Amino acid sequence: MGVLRDHPELTLFLCLAAGYLIGKLRVGPITLGGICGTLIVSLLLGTQHISVNDNVKTVFFALFIFSLGYMAGPQFFSNLNRKSLRFFALCLIEVVCVLGIAYGLAKAFDLDVGTAAGILAGAATESAVVGTATEAIGKLSDLSAEQITQYQGHVATAYTVCYLFGLITIVLFTSQVMPMLLRINLADASRELWEKMRGGQAGLESDEREAQPGTVGRTYLVTLADGRTVGDLESALGGHITVEGVKRGSKLLTPSPELELTLSDLVQIVGRRSAIIEAGREIGPETPAVPGLDAPLATRQVAVTEKATHGSTIDRLEKNHPEFRADGVYITDVLRNDQHLPASGETVLQRGDVLTLVGARGGLNKLVEKIGAVVKNDSTDFIYIGFGIVAGSLLGQLVVKLGDVPMSLGTGGGCLISGLLFGWFRSRKQTFGAFPPQAATTLKDMGLAVFIACTGLAAGPQAWPLLKEYGALLPFAGIAMVLVPATISLIVGRKLLKIEKPLLIGAIAGQQCSTPAITSITQVAQSSVPLLGYTITYTLSNFLLPLTGPVLVGVLGA
Repeated sequence: MGVLRDHPELTLFLCLAAGYLIGKLRVGPITLGGICGTLIVSLLLGTQHISVNDNVKTVFFALFIFSLGYMAGPQFFSNLNRKSLRFFALCLIEVVCVLGIAYGLAKAFDLDVGTAAGILAGAATESAVVGTATEAIGKLSDLSAEQITQYQGHVATAYTVCYLFGLITIVLFTSQVMPMLLRINLADASRELWEKMRGGQAGLESDEREAQPGTVGRTYLVTLADGRTVGDLESALGGHITVEGVKRGSKLLTPSPELELTLSDLVQIVGRRSAIIEAGREIGPETPAVPGLDAPLATRQVAVTEKATHGSTIDRLEKNHPEFRADGVYITDVLRNDQHLPASGETVLQRGDVLTLVGARGGLNKLVEKIGAVVKNDSTDFIYIGFGIVAGSLLGQLVVKLGDVPMSLGTGGGCLISGLLFGWFRSRKQTFGAFPPQAATTLKDMGLAVFIACTGLAAGPQAWPLLKEYGALLPFAGIAMVLVPATISLIVGRKLLKIEKPLLIGAIAGQQCSTPAITSITQVAQSSVPLLGYTITYTLSNFLLPLTGPVLVGVLGA
């Protein structure tokens, strides 16, 4: 143990490695997860009075909470609309219930502020609350340094026990009990809802690609279109194809609309698969690729920045920009906040959506300039990210008094709001502020893991006395604070809000910010449909729940 005390960096990474190893252990559909595993290991090592400098904890927590906000920002603000109000109501139910129950338990059992905050964080299965509550306790002016350390330790211990029981409860309740209460087979209900939402079309899993892509190129030998112009041919096929090249003997001709085709010309066309299939009946037999004629198609990922495009369908966008059909450019994918939407004509676009455009390079470049900007997300913009964390840290220092209670967001709350705003602003025009999803996820996960490890090491000496004093209360609190808001949301979601059953089950897992729960739900559903409800409430609760830590600490500490 002497080696670990002398080398805190060794201790830190041992906690992460051993914690994530323990977190992989599975009992049925339940795994502890790396964060809870890290906290268990760090609490055990902390009993040997091994600690890490508090500044390490603060820095990594700022990285975690800013990255969390940055990733959620675009979806958070896009969900602030009428359609999402019913899901927002579920998040409010969660916040009011967990705050009310935690406050009630604190008053009924005379709990200290640290234990109450730990119960709130663990039962709500929201690790970020540990950080915001711990930071808020450190700002309480009427506590001694020894009391602050003790209460911060109680946060981690109470969180660990309540998280374990809360996690088991939310996983089993959402994936097993809720479908029985709603009297549905979750797999069948999810499949039916998916077919209804997609007009009877089945969707692809994340690791699947279309076997027959919608946009293709083919070469035909002219035997039926002798004397017809290129323009006539394109019109005859509904404007859904473009003639990209014509070869006559050894000469390559420019395919202008006035060009007349003659027998034995070779014609390369690009367009929708449905139109390409019909092309043979208008032109002649299909031929293999012809050297010099088989021009490659270019691909661009373009973020929509044109104001007129917001709220319009893909069909309307293509009508407003004749270059799509004139230059043979097609939309093959729509990406909105990491969610792939169908590139059908009825899909409604929003500013910040990323469109995958496929077509001839010249026409593609002209369209990009009109509707948006090419997405640049190949390396992290540390200038933008750095200023974002600075802004969040400064915002967290502001203190507002509600009556006699001083309220402050702290570094955690400030960086969360800053991350939301900076992530949303980046999504409006993705030519600056790059933060690749893989990099953001790595910083978010590592930031939280290191923060939790530091917290657990500091809390180790206080863990056993707290467990002896409140051992029976903590499991009860963990179960009650999951069942109460989840049950209320289930009733309100069906009876009043009329949310579709698979979406409601996913949304309740999201209001609890429980990734293990949605994983188990999608396994039972054999579908990703419940994720559509989960992503909305998860994003909103990721913003609201971390703010409950300072609120509870401020009220109890007043």
